[in-house]
Amino acid sequence: MARSNRQRTSRRAVYETLRRKVLTLELPPGAALSENELAAALGVSRTPVRESLILLSQEGLVQIFPQVGSFVSRVDPAKVADAQFLREAVELAALDDLPAELDADLVEELRRNLAEQERPGLDLEDFFELDEAFHHALLRLSGHGSAWATVVSAKGHLDRARRLGLYDTATPTGFAAQHVEIFEAVLGGDAALARSAMRTHLRAVFDDVERVRARSPELFAKDTGSVPVRRNVVVWE
Repeated sequence: MARSNRQRTSRRAVYETLRRKVLTLELPPGAALSENELAAALGVSRTPVRESLILLSQEGLVQIFPQVGSFVSRVDPAKVADAQFLREAVELAALDDLPAELDADLVEELRRNLAEQERPGLDLEDFFELDEAFHHALLRLSGHGSAWATVVSAKGHLDRARRLGLYDTATPTGFAAQHVEIFEAVLGGDAALARSAMRTHLRAVFDDVERVRARSPELFAKDTGSVPVRRNVVVWE
C-alpha cells in the first residue's frame, strides 16, 4: 500500500511539474518532448512521464503523434476563445452577485494585492500569480470562490496566450491599472462599471494573440490537421 501511494504521489508530482512548465512557457509551444530527457531531468522513470504526457494531451496541452513524437501543443486561438468565454461568463456573473456589504478582510486582501502589483521591479511571473489571486479574491467576495477551480481547469491555452502577451509588453502596468479600475468600481457599488471594466480587461488577450501571432506565428496552431514531419530532426510544417 505504501509503495502504491508513493507511486501515485510521484505521478502527480511529475504531472504538476510538466503542466507548470508548459503553462509558464518554460516548455514553449511546439517544443519536442523526450520521455528520456524529461525522466532524467526529473529524476524519475519514463512511466510517470509517459502517463503525465497522456494526461496533458487530454487537456490539449500536449500532442502525441505515433511514430513521430510528443510535442507541447501550440496555442490554439479557438481554445483561447472558448476558455475566455467561460471565464468572462463566470466573472461577470460574480460581479452581479456581490453583497451589499463587502467582506472587510477580503477587501483588505485585495488592497494589499493591488499594492504589490505596483511594486517596482516586480517579476512578470510574480505579477501573473498576483493577477490570478486578484481574480480569485473577487470571486470569493461574491461568495463564488469555489468556481475558480473550474475556470482554472479550462484555461490552459488562455493562460499561455496571456503570458505571451504579458512577456511581449514586458510591463504589467496597464493590467495593474485595469485591476484598480475594477476594484474601485466594486467598492463604489457600480456594478455596470465593474462589469464593463472587467469585460475590457479580460478581452485584452485577443489583441495580445493577434500581436504576438503576427510576429511569431510558429507559436500558434494553424489548423487541427497540422502534424510535424520527421526529417533529420522533427519539424512542424
